[in-house]
Amino acid sequence: MADIQQRPDSPTAHGPADIAGLLAGRISTARVPKPAAVPGPAPALPAPGRPETAVSPGAVPKLAGLPGQLPVGWDVIEALQAEVSAELSAHDPSRLLEEDDRRAQARSMVTKAVARWASKYAHGNTALSAAEEHAVGAAVFDAMFRGGRLQGLLDEEGVEDVMVDGLRAHIEYYDRPRRTIDRVADSHEELITWVNRMAGLSGHGERALTQATPNVGFRMPDGSRVTASLLTTRPSVVIRKHRIRQHGIDELVQWGSLNPLLRAFLLACVQAKLNILVVGDMGAGKTSLLRALGREIPPGERIATLESDRELYLDEPGPEGKPGPLTFAFEARQSNGEVRGGSASGEVTIGDMFPTALRYNVHRVIVGEVRSTEVLPMLQAMSAGGSGSMCTLHVRRPHAIVSRLVQLCTEAGMQTEAANHLIASAIDVVVYLTYLDETAIGGRKHRFVSHIYEVHDVVGEGGRPTTSELFAPHGIEPRAVYRNMPSFIDLLERTGSFDRRWLTQNPDGAWGPPLKVVQPR
Repeated sequence: MADIQQRPDSPTAHGPADIAGLLAGRISTARVPKPAAVPGPAPALPAPGRPETAVSPGAVPKLAGLPGQLPVGWDVIEALQAEVSAELSAHDPSRLLEEDDRRAQARSMVTKAVARWASKYAHGNTALSAAEEHAVGAAVFDAMFRGGRLQGLLDEEGVEDVMVDGLRAHIEYYDRPRRTIDRVADSHEELITWVNRMAGLSGHGERALTQATPNVGFRMPDGSRVTASLLTTRPSVVIRKHRIRQHGIDELVQWGSLNPLLRAFLLACVQAKLNILVVGDMGAGKTSLLRALGREIPPGERIATLESDRELYLDEPGPEGKPGPLTFAFEARQSNGEVRGGSASGEVTIGDMFPTALRYNVHRVIVGEVRSTEVLPMLQAMSAGGSGSMCTLHVRRPHAIVSRLVQLCTEAGMQTEAANHLIASAIDVVVYLTYLDETAIGGRKHRFVSHIYEVHDVVGEGGRPTTSELFAPHGIEPRAVYRNMPSFIDLLERTGSFDRRWLTQNPDGAWGPPLKVVQPR
């Protein structure tokens, strides 16, 4: 590998695997010599067989059918939505009601309006059933406060992305092949109106999709990320749904992204305040892992999150209301479309937010994703004392990690030699996630940690930072298996939550059953 230089003196572990017993503190003295001082007990593992927590769309009733499957045309939904919106505005013209009270009032008005409409509709048509009337009411409410005509797709179990190309939608699932819906809007104008309405509901009304601003991005009320454009052949919209927004690191173990050994190792890295870079290809689960690690930062600390689009939500309570650190969540702002003095008016980038975030005297800085020149202030913050900082980076292959970092640094105006020295002094641990999509051949999507590297504070041959491969695939196992002892093992044990014997007694990586990979026919 061009970027990964192994230290010749790094030991490789050998021995039987018994990670479950080791992590529970049940270490056999016949097999492992007892050291002079044994660290405190490791954190408890999640109970085996614990069911996954269902991702609920909230208290809003789920649409009975998908777009085009309602008992009436969407024009009826739009008319009822306009009627209830006018009634709600008349009831609360100054918007003095709290948002929850406003929605409760709207729900009551929707129920009454649909009942009146259904009564008139039944005079010349087959009367709607209670379920159909309920579906109409849910659709009206969704048009006012949620995803409107697309909400039925977003509420489907297992949905990860909804991609709209003109009038047609393609739905990506995490556990089954893509599905196509032929018609989710009656016209391109209706789709554009939907985008601008959702932008308004999300508090980004200034981000209107027009010929002057042909690209917009914002969050929907449920947190889903929307990107829309008029620069494609037809108006297009991509909605990325956060299925696991409130889940933590234990769920990543249940889903197979981590095993108990990696969980304990990464948690100890967070507690030891090592600077962590999470990398991988698109859709590999980088943000999910970064969010899970961020939720493990001690509640007594202060952190700042910098994101182009809000995805981490570390300023909100974690799973089961678990409190986190004091978090200042910064979000970049798009331009309003005007250009003044050669720059986009109103635009605030992640790089622009760094100086302000550092003045908050935070212990750690977490960047949702480093895409461009913001890599420079991120690495400088890590190198200058931002111990325990973290960020993600899009990299297609493990061997290209250092090259990608150097490329971004040079694009930011830094010389290659200086970039290599900055990378070596800033980053401690690199975690690479692999993404295997087998839905097209009858399998599912696999996301798992396949490599973990240590970056040393020295520059080796070729002027590159020296790295060690701590975990990597081995044999037929594509997931991360222990390879070499980290030089910072003393720091991990000092946290009281890690024991180096867990590594040397577990050469097979504690993954359990082999990964079920579908073989092409």
